[in-house]
Amino acid sequence: MANILVVDDEMGIRELLSEILGDEGHVVATAENAQQARELRQASVPDLVLLDIWMPDTDGVTLLKEWQRDGLLTMPVIMMSGHATIDTAVEATRIGALNFLEKPIALQKLLKAVQQGLSHSREPARPASYRPAAVASVASNAGELHHTPDHAVTPISGYAPALGSDNLHHGIATNSTYAPVADNAANISFDLPLREARDAFERAYFEYHLVRENGSMTRVAERTGLERTHLYRKLKQLGVEPGKLSRKNH
Repeated sequence: MANILVVDDEMGIRELLSEILGDEGHVVATAENAQQARELRQASVPDLVLLDIWMPDTDGVTLLKEWQRDGLLTMPVIMMSGHATIDTAVEATRIGALNFLEKPIALQKLLKAVQQGLSHSREPARPASYRPAAVASVASNAGELHHTPDHAVTPISGYAPALGSDNLHHGIATNSTYAPVADNAANISFDLPLREARDAFERAYFEYHLVRENGSMTRVAERTGLERTHLYRKLKQLGVEPGKLSRKNH
């Protein structure tokens, strides 16, 4: 678990990154502008910062320069932008940024960059000619990552041994953890209109996977074959709250 600071003026980006990183077990603080980021950095030292370049009051590169000038650039910083040029990315890395992510940020690239950032031991200084290989990828659009499960299609009952229970109710293990999910699936009425029946099934389906994967949205996305942002929208539409299911499982 790490303390990560996300600095971005777009609320949607802050919320999405917070949810993704929170699901990975990290503690996330957010700032919508440079001033809030300054205050949070003065209060504590995060393990990693995700810093947007284009912000209304002070841009990310300027803030990065301030931290370097004041001796506050003691943590890895990953820059983010949807409009930056290669020159801007090179400038940021020369100042001290560890990496650069182009928006829209692919989930796989985000998680990989965060993992690298957290495992990185910052050097006291870098030569002016330093240019990490990651900058070369700025010119290409990252796009969105579409998850495809790497396993064959398996009926729910096939997971019973892994769940430690051979007692199945409508194909779902009925131990104490999975009993509520089994009840939801069992209570779906065939007399419902198709749309309502489908929503009820999908609700039980996603609740099952959320409980099974202990609330990890990354693993649920991989298991169900959905792209991460689509999964979030789907759960919100169905009224499924991953956090509550994860807490009930503990």
